[in-house]
Parts: sequence; C-alpha cells; structure tokens
Amino acid sequence: MFEDFRFDIILDYVPLVLKGALLTVGLSAASILLGSILGLGIGFGKMSRHWYLRWPAVCYVNFFRGTPLYVQILMVHFGLIYFLLGTTNSIIAAITALSLNSAAYSAEIYRAGIQSIDKGQTEAALSLGLTGRQTMRHIILPQAVKRMIPAFGNEFITLVKDSSLIAIIAAPEIMYWSNAMRSQYMRIWEPYLTASLVYFILTYSLNKLLLYIERKV
Repeated sequence: MFEDFRFDIILDYVPLVLKGALLTVGLSAASILLGSILGLGIGFGKMSRHWYLRWPAVCYVNFFRGTPLYVQILMVHFGLIYFLLGTTNSIIAAITALSLNSAAYSAEIYRAGIQSIDKGQTEAALSLGLTGRQTMRHIILPQAVKRMIPAFGNEFITLVKDSSLIAIIAAPEIMYWSNAMRSQYMRIWEPYLTASLVYFILTYSLNKLLLYIERKV
C-alpha cells in the first residue's frame, strides 16, 4: 500500500499547506473571539428571569448545537452572506459560520462557569451593598473565568479541527490544499496523511499551550 508513497508530491504542496495552516489558525482564533463575545450575551440571556430574553437564547443554542456545522456553513455562505453582500465570500462566510456555532457552545461554557460559583458569594456581596452588576463583575466572573479556561481551550481546539469543513466553500485552508493535491495527482494517502499530520501538530501544540496557561492561572 505504501510501496510507492511519493514524498515529492508532499514537498510540492508543503508551502501551500503551511499557508493553509496559518489561515486555519487565524480563522479559528477570530471565530473563538467573536463567538465568546456573542456567547456571553447569549449565556446571560439563558440565565435571565425574563422569558423574552431566555427563550431566544435557548432556541439559538439548541439550533446551533443541534444541527451539523456542515449545514450551517452552507446556509451562511450561500444564504446569509449572499443576502448581506450580494455575493459570496468564503473567508467572511467561514468566520461567520464558525463564530455563530462557537457562540452556542461558549454560551453554555459561560452558563456552567457562572452557575458553578456558590450562591452564597452572591448573597454575601449583595448584603455588603454591592449591586447585582457589581457582584457579577467583581466577584462571580473573575472566579468563573478561571474555571472556563479549559473549556474555552477545548472549544478552540475543536474549532481548528472543525474548520476543515470550510473546504466545501473553497476557503484555502489545510483541507482545501489537500483536496487540490489529491485532484492533481489522483492520490489518496499523500494529501490526507499530510493533512492529518498538520492538524495533529496544531492540536497537540494548542493542548500543551492550554495546559501551560492553566498552570499559570
């Protein structure tokens, strides 16, 4: 099976695959940032006592966690982005789809992190004269964020792997160039083993970085 394995094919595409890897990391970083910002509002919406804030947030989370990311990417690319811009753009569509998807998971991370803090601390802060907003900002969130770091790190690693799906809309990331290698040379093992190795290096490095950050925090 590997007797005629061609390293020359891989060498030809190494610059393009590495360029795709940089795009993959960039898209994932932008998406986790935007998703965490949007997810914060959705997370508070889920915890709201007001049904008109809670139910839209619940529906958002259920939809994006209950439908395939593949389908979401296609809907955003051919539907939402085309509707807003009058044309398609694979990079904008990729960031938008990944951010919207990440926001649903980030909302759950925020909710779980905040609710993991003992309610007694909130009661104590309120009894000392702090407002609900001051309590959340100065007492609850600083403690909850520390507990959220591993979950957000895992979400970032998941986004890096899930970003392979944006190859379907021709965003020039890792899988896009791996598919190009396969199409040009009609080979299977070289392009996909190369993609697997690059993804492994990225996720392994990010995991080590996450463990370092956890120890420091």
